[in-house]
Formats: sequence, structure tokens, C-alpha cells
Amino acid sequence: MTNINPDLFLSAVLGYQKTAAIKAALALDIFTAISRGSGDARDLAREIGASSRGIRILCDYLTIQGFLEKHGEHYGLAESTKLFLTTPSPAWMGSVVDFLASPEMTSLWLDDPVSYVRNGGSVGLANLAPDNPVWVKFAKAMVPLVSPAARVIASDVSAWPVPPRKVLDIAAGHGIFGISLAQAIPQAQVTAIDWQGVLAVAEENAAQAGVSERYRAIAGSAFDVDWGRDFDLVLLTNFLHHFDEQTCVGLLARAKNSLTPSGRALAVELVPNDDRVTPPFAASFAFIMLGSTPRGDAYTARQFDAMARKAGFTAAVVKELPPSPLSLVAFERA
Repeated sequence: MTNINPDLFLSAVLGYQKTAAIKAALALDIFTAISRGSGDARDLAREIGASSRGIRILCDYLTIQGFLEKHGEHYGLAESTKLFLTTPSPAWMGSVVDFLASPEMTSLWLDDPVSYVRNGGSVGLANLAPDNPVWVKFAKAMVPLVSPAARVIASDVSAWPVPPRKVLDIAAGHGIFGISLAQAIPQAQVTAIDWQGVLAVAEENAAQAGVSERYRAIAGSAFDVDWGRDFDLVLLTNFLHHFDEQTCVGLLARAKNSLTPSGRALAVELVPNDDRVTPPFAASFAFIMLGSTPRGDAYTARQFDAMARKAGFTAAVVKELPPSPLSLVAFERA
């Protein structure tokens, strides 16, 4: 007989406890401490300056959740934890929690989930409001998550027969996609559009990357600012999913009008399969959009292709960007 139990339900109801545990572990830098010590709870407690009971119970919980391994009284790191959650690692992405588990985000989903399901959307994070501070938090926190994909795209684009010289980065946020292109293509000039507070983060990142002389910022909403003309490449990274299909078509049409006759447009998105339940992370992104935007969604490759054709492109081609869950969406022209 099949083992029927309420574990799935209880895990879902208590999901906030997983969030609490990972926030505590990152704030205390427990994973890094384990990586450089014996992994004994008492030693960890002394190093961190915390209760040994608290550290033991937290580490046991993190072991149950798959972040740690336990051997006797000693804890070790799972491979993915060592790569992504120890601060010396170049792939560290612990800062992502500052946005994804921020009070703004958790209250958005938990305070009244019935409302956004019933309404088919949420007032959300004021994604159309000027200079909402939550997007500055986003820009500062999310760089580690997108950097691997940005490097892959920059490598691919720099290998084009004629690499772009004039790049437009719409809703640039942290600016990492345009900055990575500027690093890979010495002749590339990047123009970034976003709200002023967010652009300050992008400009700081550009300076740190050594490309500030080729990085120009235009403050304002992508819906109001003049995008300009004759760009070789328009970037729409992690942007289209905030809006309904009609709005996306309008944005893509503007991108096409801003390009040279041989220019290209690229988007970065989480793209589910046609069944809309696989792969799990990309498919689950639709629920994130339901709870955080009025009409946003996670669009399939077929939907992007249809939007592309309505906007005047000939097709949209989707390419995965492993190990990131993100995909590159290239809007083709005749």
C-alpha cells in the first residue's frame, strides 16, 4: 500500500521556517565557519558567538533540509552549499536573501494570498512607481544570481561576426548584463535606462568593472524615456515577465524600432515548458509574478515567439543558460 501522509502539506505550511533558518545561517555565516573548522557544534558556537544549543538545532535542521551533512557530532557542507553559500566562493549568492526574503517580499505573499489569486494579480512591488526603494535593494542583492548568465551571454555576443558597438540596456537594474558585455567587447558603448536610485547601483558596478567611461545612464521609466535609435543590440533582461502579453509586444516593438537594420534584441527570462509545470523553478516563477505584479507571468517559448512576430520580429529563439535557471530569448529578424 502506498505510504500516504501529510508531509507535503505540513512542509508547505511551515515553509516560512525554512526561510528563517537560511536567513539565520547566512547572517551568522555558519556555512563559511563549517568550511574552515571541525564542524563541531560547540566549536562553531564559540567561533560565531552563539548558543551551542541554538547552533546544534539549526545545523540539524539545515541537515534535514539538505544544506549540511552530519557525521556523528560533526557537520559538513553539501557540495552546492559549499559552492553557493560560503563567502569566499566566487559563486557565493547569499546576498540574494536580502531581496527574496525581505519583509517587503514575505508580506506580499503571506498577508493576503487570496486577494491576488482572486484578482489574477497583485498591486505588487510598485513596479511601475518611480524610484521605489525596493528595486535598489533588488539591484544590490541579485548580482550573484545573474552574473554567471551574464558572462555566458557576453561570451556568446562577443563571438558574433560583428560584435555590437552600441548597446541599449532597458530596465538595467544592477547593470551586470550590459557591464559584462562592455568588459567582453572593448569597443562597446552601453546606455542604461532605469530609475535614478537603481542606476546609481549600476554606475557603481560599472566603475568597479572598469567600464564607466563607456557606460551612460538615463534616468526614468522605460515607458516614458526616449530610447533613442540605431542601437546594435537592445537588452531586455528580467523585464518582460512583469507585464501582460500586449505590453510585452509593445516593448518589443519599441526595441525593434531602436535597432539598426541589422541590430538584435535579447531578453533573459525564466521560461517554463508548454506544460507550465516543468522545469520546477522556471514554472514556479509564474506564481511569483502572480503575487508581485498586476499582470506579469512566466512565458513559454511559444508565447515569446508569438509576441516576437506581433512586434515585427520573425521569431523568438530560446536557449538555456546552465547552470543558471535563466534562459536567453533571442528575437530574430529577417
